[in-house]
Amino acid sequence: MIEANGLRKSYRVRHGRKITKVEAVRGVDFGVVRGEIFGFLGPNGAGKTTTMRMLATLIRPDGGNAMIAGADLLRDPGEVRRRIGFVAQTSGTYSISTARRDLVLQARMYGVPKSTAQILAQKAIDAFQLSDFADREIGTYSGGQRRRLDVALGVIHAPQAIFLDEPTAGLDPPSRARMWQEVRRLRDEGMTIFLTTHYLAEADTLCDRISIIDGGLIVAEGTPSDLKREISGDVVIVDMAAPGSAVLPDETTLLEATKLLAGEPFVHTSEVVDGTLRLYVDSGATAIPQIIRALMAKGLEAGAIECRRPTLDDVFLAKTGRSLEE
Repeated sequence: MIEANGLRKSYRVRHGRKITKVEAVRGVDFGVVRGEIFGFLGPNGAGKTTTMRMLATLIRPDGGNAMIAGADLLRDPGEVRRRIGFVAQTSGTYSISTARRDLVLQARMYGVPKSTAQILAQKAIDAFQLSDFADREIGTYSGGQRRRLDVALGVIHAPQAIFLDEPTAGLDPPSRARMWQEVRRLRDEGMTIFLTTHYLAEADTLCDRISIIDGGLIVAEGTPSDLKREISGDVVIVDMAAPGSAVLPDETTLLEATKLLAGEPFVHTSEVVDGTLRLYVDSGATAIPQIIRALMAKGLEAGAIECRRPTLDDVFLAKTGRSLEE
């Protein structure tokens, strides 16, 4: 459905009298299969929104190209627009309008006759469960209600693919879960969904496949399960702070523990993240007793030790050297 090759985009930024060039996207390649939820995961400023805006024809790439739903991004942007939907991070609705009015107007913009647009609007109201407030002013909607309307507007013309830029940003957990249901429903009805997110749980739970982008480059791509499987074994988190203390451990103590444990043969790799030591091992069950013994032999004591399976944040850490959760 979407095939991007070498997409690049840079901006000129003024700092006083000095103008610098910022490479927002530095040559990305990926493909999105028809009928899947494809996630672009990365921190703010990684190039997610810029990539999406290029694919949605809102900005022109400096280099590269893409095919979207069979249309060439550069040669036929008008046809691309007809075949896709786009939902930006910020709502495009007017507070004094209503959901029904905006849905009818959106359908009319795609050349749909008024009578048909009214039918499509009612179907969207039913599908996205907007009936209770469809004829109230949008300014009275909650954040979750307004976001569902945004997505309904993006798909009113039945596009082949929909681009969702941070669809759940700023929503509370119940509204976020509701939005996940709507996205899955669109996928189950045959629509291809391309979404950006910086929420690890969203990428892990919602997306069929993801690309991790950082600094304008894709550093990893695959299903969430496959990416986590690349980091074999378990992750053991060692907190060297005193038991029950909310204070970060002494730097000397943390450094000593890091050097000691990183050199143990059962530790593959190690990272210090937010004042704790992450150790990547084959088996946490067998590694933890060895960790305790090694620390005690040097007169050190861990305030807490936790064992868990690798997460997407561990993948991001392994690929970039820092935690996305930070």
